[in-house]
Amino acid sequence: MSTILYETTGRIARITLNRPEVLNAINDDLPGELAAAVAEADADPEVHVMILSGAGEAFCA
Repeated sequence: MSTILYETTGRIARITLNRPEVLNAINDDLPGELAAAVAEADADPEVHVMILSGAGEAFCA
C-alpha cells in the first residue's frame, strides 16, 4: 500500500493517508487502498478500534 499506512497496536488499527506532499489529496489509488485497509482491520478479530488520520499538515485536501 503506497498511499496508505496500516499498523496495529493491541486492539487499535491505525490507518494513515500517506500523501503529505499533496496534503493527502485523493488520487486513483487511494480509495481502493483505503478500502483494503479498512477490510483488513474489520477482518481482524483483535481489532476493536480504527483510527483514520492523515500524514503531515492536513488530513485530506
